[in-house]
Formats: sequence, structure tokens, C-alpha cells
Amino acid sequence: MLLKLEHPKLFSEIISIISDMVLEVRLKVSKEGMSILAIDPANVAMVSFKLPASAFSEFQIENSEVLGVSLDNLKSVLRRCKINSILTLQKQENELKIEIVDKIKREFNLALIDIETEEKQIPSLDFASRIEMSSSDFAEAIEDCSVVSDSCSFVSEPNKFMIQGKGSLNSFKSEFTDEINIQAQEASSKYSLEYLQKIIKATKITEKVIINFSNDYPLKLEFNTPLIELSFILAPRVETED
Repeated sequence: MLLKLEHPKLFSEIISIISDMVLEVRLKVSKEGMSILAIDPANVAMVSFKLPASAFSEFQIENSEVLGVSLDNLKSVLRRCKINSILTLQKQENELKIEIVDKIKREFNLALIDIETEEKQIPSLDFASRIEMSSSDFAEAIEDCSVVSDSCSFVSEPNKFMIQGKGSLNSFKSEFTDEINIQAQEASSKYSLEYLQKIIKATKITEKVIINFSNDYPLKLEFNTPLIELSFILAPRVETED
């Protein structure tokens, strides 16, 4: 296996975002490309990442590979990439050899790890509402909610989308009607801001986010570019009565 990626800074940023949620992953490499599908330790969020073979300047693989890697270690190495670096990944026995070339040539070897886990699949979900909007506006609304609460509600109507938070004393509401694409029914669902604040770091990779949800239902957020597919599924927050 030999993979070469030019201008790997975006790849580095995505690995850093995923590492905030998941410690270890099975990095799959097939003739189609590279992918990650993982669930956080609390089973609250799932992340899916796909990078096609066409994104690589060189992509040599005989058989599909599954590489168990520590994301903390991989993130630390990828942070050494500069804008014009060239990144090469090779599997050598029980190690992942990572080569970074710019003004100098650097070589890192990361031990591959055994990750005992069941094969995961993206669940089949049927959403009532789909909103496409500015990723920066979405991030701002999430941060605004965090000022007053530890959770926020997504509320949709046929021509309106709202993000609102309510604490014991204070509340916040952001309403969107213009410059967004709404295909929605009446729906409302509440989600953890702890997770959303990690997820919105992905807004730096694309100008648009696609928001999918239904009544008291999982949330799916999609941050896609012409080459990269990055999405998160977040379980709804259920309030329990004492």
C-alpha cells in the first residue's frame, strides 16, 4: 500500500476534528479510496469520512486494508504538514510509515493497533426536514446557544428554521428564512451542545452545511466538498423527569 497526497492540510484538519470525538479508528483503504466510520465511546455520535482514490496523486493498493490507528498519534504527525507538503502513507508490517516532504524530508513510523469492534454501518434514517445554509452562520448560532444553555433545539416549519437554547434563567433564538434552502415540515428536536461544539469545527472545510432532522430524532450534519464527504449523526437529547 502506497498513498501520496499533495497539499494534505485539509486531511490533517479533518483528522483533528474527528479526534475530538473518537480516540481510535479503523482506517479503511480500498480501491475506492480511504474511509472512516466510527462511534464515540458514549455511543451518542457517529462520524463518517470518505476520501476517494482520485484525491491522491498516487494510489497503489493490491488488497483492501484496515489500519487500526490512534488518532491522537496520527493527528500529532499530520500537524507537521505545511501547506505545500507532500504526504505519503505506507503500511509496513505492523507500522504505518508516514513521510512528509517539503523543504526537508521527514519520516514517522506509527504502530498499528488492534481495535476489537463490530463492523459498523450508517443507519437508515428518514428525515422530515432538510436545510442547507451557510456553515459559518450555523456555527455562530451554535456558539450563541452555548452562552445560555448546554443543549439546543432545532425547530423547522415549511419556510423557517430556528436554533434556540434555553437555560434556567436565560434563552436564545436564531431564526433563518433568507439565503437558506429549506425543505421542511414542522419538526423539533433537542441536541447536546457539547457534541455540536466539536462538530462545528468542520465548518472551516466548506461554506455550506446540510442539516437533516425530524421530531425527537437523530440529527445528521453533512460537510461535503467536491472531493470530501464528512458527516456526523448525533442522537437526540432526551430530558428525563426526576
